[in-house]
Amino acid sequence: MTEKFGRLALHMWTIDTTPLATALDTARVGGFDAVELRRTDFTRCFDAGMNNAQVLDLIRKSGIPVGVLGVEYGWLFATGDESERLFKVFRESCENAVALDCKMLMSAPGPLQGSIRDAIAYLKRAGDIAGEYGLKLAIEFNSQHPVLNKLAVLTELITGANKGNCGYLIDAYHFTRSGAGGRGFESVPAEQIFCFQYSDLSPHPATGVARPTDRLPPGKGVVKWREILGLLAEKKYTGYLSYEAPNPETWARSPYDVAREGVELTRKLLRESVPSYAM
Repeated sequence: MTEKFGRLALHMWTIDTTPLATALDTARVGGFDAVELRRTDFTRCFDAGMNNAQVLDLIRKSGIPVGVLGVEYGWLFATGDESERLFKVFRESCENAVALDCKMLMSAPGPLQGSIRDAIAYLKRAGDIAGEYGLKLAIEFNSQHPVLNKLAVLTELITGANKGNCGYLIDAYHFTRSGAGGRGFESVPAEQIFCFQYSDLSPHPATGVARPTDRLPPGKGVVKWREILGLLAEKKYTGYLSYEAPNPETWARSPYDVAREGVELTRKLLRESVPSYAM
């Protein structure tokens, strides 16, 4: 598929309660160009008795590309045996990405915390492993994480690691909730923006939750879409726009309706925000 601004991917967390085979079909039928898969999508299949080869075969047969593949979180701050386990799984994810012809990995900080100095060393290691497979690695900050919770800290991490294949994941929800929002990522070099995830933010978001599931469809909250999407277009971003909007109310609906709504609302915002946008 030609790399151009406005390609849409469905993040599987948006329809989290939907079995993988149906979720993949949902993305295709709903009009998405690709999907963003998680390590969780693999482990759930393993728990159901499938092996890795069978999961890969299921994904390939779905007929929709994998635009981004998430790794198991936690490796940025884990130590000892847990660190080694996570890096082993990280390598397995690299192998799966290659098998699926996916060039982009992503990771959020996960449930652990520690110093950014140590995280820089771990990111260098992860970048080297991803580089062995010819892959890029996008790192996301989580506005609710105790350490990696804003753009300035993410910049410190990525700059410190200084790996050409490690870059930024901008998430509209966390970006807005961190107090930045709008055009607040103007300082990020265009070539270092690897991924973009999006959902809308309620005026009264849930608190005390490490991984909030109160995310709204685009245009239904307080995110400054004209500014964010406009800046992405100005920076000539051609990666996927990955729709990640987990919410129990969404999970109770038909996933096909959720996917169609996501595509329609996103395209409406793109037309309103980027005059040059063409489907």
